[in-house]
Formats: sequence, C-alpha cells, structure tokens
Amino acid sequence: MDLKVGDKVDLIVVRKAGIGFTVLIEEEYEGMLYRNELYQKIEEGQRLVGYVKKIRDDEKIDVSLQAVGFKQTIVKNEITILNALRQHDGVLALHDKSDPNDIKYQLGMSKKAFKSAVGGLFRQKLIAISDEGISFVK
Repeated sequence: MDLKVGDKVDLIVVRKAGIGFTVLIEEEYEGMLYRNELYQKIEEGQRLVGYVKKIRDDEKIDVSLQAVGFKQTIVKNEITILNALRQHDGVLALHDKSDPNDIKYQLGMSKKAFKSAVGGLFRQKLIAISDEGISFVK
C-alpha cells in the first residue's frame, strides 16, 4: 500500500454503513468516512476529495474530508468564518453558547472547531465577541 496518513486522495462514495460511508480511495482501496465527522450531505456515487486519516493495523483506511493536522484545519476554519462574516454584513449570530447544529449547518464545522477558529481570529484582533455573536473589529 502506497498511501500515507495525510495524503490527499480522490474518493467515490460506495454505500451507506451504520457508522458512516464506505468509500473507494483512488479507485483501488476501500475506506471509511465516519458520519460524526461529516459537515455536509453526501450520497452514494458522489466523488469527493479527502485525506487519509488513519491506516489501521488490519490495513483498513479511515478518511476525512478535512485536511489532517491542526494548523491546516484551523486556518481553513478561520477563512470560512471570515467569509461568512463578509456575506452577513460583518456579523454572525454565533458564539460559544450556540447550538452545535446551528454552527454545523451555517459553517460546516464542529462547535469545537468553531471555538478554536474564533479564538485564533480574536487573538489576531480581527473579530470581536459579544453575547449576540461575533463581528469584525471596527
């Protein structure tokens, strides 16, 4: 097997499974895309770009639609939040007390990822945080 953790790969969604979706990786290997890591709707036959998350001892492969690694992911999430702020006149009604599903459906990320990205943007003095949500610093 010539795949390594972190590799960017082409995926084809094969079938729905109890814990997620079975995928064909690079049209050669079978892998698993876990439901609890999905922040978009996917369906059988869909082609996606993913990343090798883990190669298990039994040679089964776990994949993710997000790049592996904290720095890559947090920068991507920060950009997503900044773009959403631009689309909503500089204000998003999301904060650390927001329902995880609201964050998931509005931004396509987990609440944990949202909080990490907001923290990074706040430390960079790009956004302000209030009880109503987040906004660009004026």
